[in-house]
Amino acid sequence: MKTIIVVTNNPMSKVELEKKCHVEFVDGSTMEVYQKARDYIHAGHRLLTHPIMSSIKPNQTPYRTVVITGEAGKEVDIQSLHYIEEAIHTLEKFLMNFGIPVWTEKILEDFQLIDFDLIYHAIS
Repeated sequence: MKTIIVVTNNPMSKVELEKKCHVEFVDGSTMEVYQKARDYIHAGHRLLTHPIMSSIKPNQTPYRTVVITGEAGKEVDIQSLHYIEEAIHTLEKFLMNFGIPVWTEKILEDFQLIDFDLIYHAIS
């Protein structure tokens, strides 16, 4: 597997994926995951997965995992920057219009599994 960086706030993704690749764990919100990924993109990395990968609305799940290249290029990848900025804008819109639901611990665990499973299959 090529060198990749996994940016996540999902504890399950952190535990399972750090065995195979570099994990940048964000102890924070989905917005903070997007912002950290954007920082990497500004430094020359490219997105390898779309920041909004599932049909779950971005405000509904508190977990998000984004995969970027492990090595930075010499220039900012405009398409990656566009995708992450659109994800940030979409999340802001959903947060403003719908807020963040309060979930039970079981549902939060389900969201962790969904997020992990999507990324695991995307990079395997």
